[in-house]
Amino acid sequence: MSGHSKWSTIKHKKGAADAKRGKIFTKLIKEITVAARMGGGDIDGNPRLRTAVDKARGANMPKDTIDRAIKKGTGELEGVNYDEVVYEGYGPGGVAVLVETLTDNKNRTVAEIKHIFSKAGFSLGKPGTVAFKFDKKGQIRFEKENIDEDQIMEAAMEAGADDYEDDGDTWLVTTDPADFDGVRDAFVNGGLEPVLAEITMIPQNTIQLEGRDAEVMLRLYGKLDDHEDVQNVYADFDIADALIEEILGRWQTAQRERPPPR
Repeated sequence: MSGHSKWSTIKHKKGAADAKRGKIFTKLIKEITVAARMGGGDIDGNPRLRTAVDKARGANMPKDTIDRAIKKGTGELEGVNYDEVVYEGYGPGGVAVLVETLTDNKNRTVAEIKHIFSKAGFSLGKPGTVAFKFDKKGQIRFEKENIDEDQIMEAAMEAGADDYEDDGDTWLVTTDPADFDGVRDAFVNGGLEPVLAEITMIPQNTIQLEGRDAEVMLRLYGKLDDHEDVQNVYADFDIADALIEEILGRWQTAQRERPPPR
C-alpha cells in the first residue's frame, strides 16, 4: 500500500478530532474558494469545484458555508486570494515528500514548512526535486460492505477505469485524471456511491521504513498534514500496518500520561 493510501487510513482515524478543531473545514473552504476562482462557480461545469464540494458534503459541511466559499471565489463576496504552492523535499531513508499548499502569504508558509522539515532533521529541495517520482491519478473508494468484488470489477470495466484493488476496508478504483469525472459519474449513475473521490499523486515506487525511520516519517507527515496552509501531503514510503499501530498506540499512551497544564 502506498504511503498516501496508508496515510489516508490514519487520517480517517483522527478525522473526528481534526473536525472539532476546524482543520478539515478550513482546508476544504480554501479548496472550494480557489476552485471557484479558477473555473467559475458552476459545480456541474467545474470538475475541480465539484470534487471539492463533494468532499465538503462528505465532511458534513453546511450548505451555506459551501455557498459562501464559492461566492468568495467568484468575487460575489469579499474573500482572501490564495496561491497554490508546491514544496518538495526528502524524509528519512530517502523518502520523497510532496507538499501542496494554498496560502495567502508565501513567505510565511515557506518559512513554516522549512521549519517542520528542519526540526525533523531534513530540508526542502528545489522545484522538481521529487515530483517526477509521482504520477497524477484519480482515485475512487467504495466501502466493501456495499459492494462485492465481482460488482466492483464489472463496474470498473464498464466505467472505463484503469484498475481496482483491495485496500483493506475499501475497494480502490484508479483512473486517468482525464477520465476521472466520467468514471465517477458512471459509478454514481449505476447506484454505487463512493466514500471518497479525488485526484491525487501516486508514488511510482515505495521505500519500506522500519524502526526509528518509520516513527520519524509518521511524525513529519503528521506535522505537515496538520499545517493550516497544507492541502495534501504525498510521500513514497511504506510502513507495516502492525508497526503503524504500535507507533500510534505509543503516542496515544504518552499523550494520556502527560501531566495536565497548570
